[in-house]
Amino acid sequence: MFLGALLDGVPEAFIIRIGLALGGSISVAFVTAVFVSNIPQGVAGTTSLRSAGASDRRIFWMWTALTVACALTAAADSVADAGRDAQAFAGGAVLTMLADSMMPEAFQHGGGTVGLVTVLGYLVAAALTVAC
Repeated sequence: MFLGALLDGVPEAFIIRIGLALGGSISVAFVTAVFVSNIPQGVAGTTSLRSAGASDRRIFWMWTALTVACALTAAADSVADAGRDAQAFAGGAVLTMLADSMMPEAFQHGGGTVGLVTVLGYLVAAALTVAC
């Protein structure tokens, strides 16, 4: 989960930097999607790390390092052409993490309503994309 969050977070930060470097703005839909998607990733990752025996201190420093890596990526100079590659990479990382660990665990703990909530989440994301 932690590696998935890293593989997802760095390209997200890179995309934010590209948008700002090109003089554009970051869409509300994108910021909302990043924020909302990172909450369950963080909770699931923390739970998995605790189950594996990691100490709270180690977990804290791992998430801190991930946040710093993402912040440095967002602050670094970027090349606009690499943005498409970063978006594709981030999308693939999210789908891999969802399919491999988050959805099976969510179904195990939440039952059949997890699918419905997932679809509703995609509908909200699509609505935000169209509206913003």
